[in-house]
Amino acid sequence: MSILSNITDSTPIAVQRSTRSFARGIVRVINNFVAAIIAQRERQANLTILRTLSDRELGDMGLASFCRETPAFVLRAPVPQ
Repeated sequence: MSILSNITDSTPIAVQRSTRSFARGIVRVINNFVAAIIAQRERQANLTILRTLSDRELGDMGLASFCRETPAFVLRAPVPQ
């Protein structure tokens, strides 16, 4: 047996659960932060692509050229509920 297992064995269950819960919360916050950064980069990439398209290419996709100027309306992702 190692020292770590002795400490774990002697630690009350409530403390172990609260520590696990806290660790999961930290991991969840980090995961959400990384996901938000990835989503922001994706939106930036989509805006860059929209700005390079011609009016004809935009029309073929059913978009008007003003969509290039106000892309937040076009590219806004639905809010999860």
